[in-house]
Order: sequence, then C-alpha cells, then structure tokens
Amino acid sequence: MNKQELENRLIDFAATIIIVASKFEKNYAGNHLAAQIIRSGTSPALNYGEAQSAESSKDFIHKMGICLKELRETFVCLKIIEKSNLMLDRENLLIAKKEGNELISIFVSSIKTAKTNLK
Repeated sequence: MNKQELENRLIDFAATIIIVASKFEKNYAGNHLAAQIIRSGTSPALNYGEAQSAESSKDFIHKMGICLKELRETFVCLKIIEKSNLMLDRENLLIAKKEGNELISIFVSSIKTAKTNLK
C-alpha cells in the first residue's frame, strides 16, 4: 500500500467515525463518547499528513506513533459503544471496528519497519 492509499483509508475511516458518532443516542454518555470518538477517530488522518512532512526519521516515527495511539483510543471507544448499546446501527459499528483494527496493524508494522531502518 502506498502513502496515498493509506491516507485515503484514514480519511475514509474518519468519515465513518463521524457517521457512527452521529447515530449515538442523544444522552450524556452518547454526547460524551461522540465528541471523544470524533476527536480520536479523525486525528490519525490529520497526523498522518504531518508524518509525511517529518523533519527526520525520528520525527516520522514519533508522528506515526501518535497516529497509532489515536487509532487504539478510537478502537477502545468503539468497543465501549458496542458494549453499552449506545447505537443500534451495528453494521457501521462493525465496519469501523474492523477498519480500525486493520489500520492499527498497518501502523504497528510501519513503525517497526521505520525503527529497523533507523538502526
């Protein structure tokens, strides 16, 4: 997968997260988690753009690590939403979880490769 394809997947993931968050129950928990997941779920796409302009290999690894942290946060948030039944649209929730998990794997691998190349 090239840089543009990964960026497009991150943008699609962010859009999916926004769609998922818009379908939460309108209560305190739903509003709280909607705001949280929108922040963490859109952040990887934005931070990946920054990683592409990294000033050094160490800076690249650091920025990719931020993307990974945000993806993991989003994934945990999706699991909380699923367990607490904050939304009835299970299809989009499962799509978001699957893509989030795949993106986490991609970033773990990319960071490992970048660290190996740094040595």
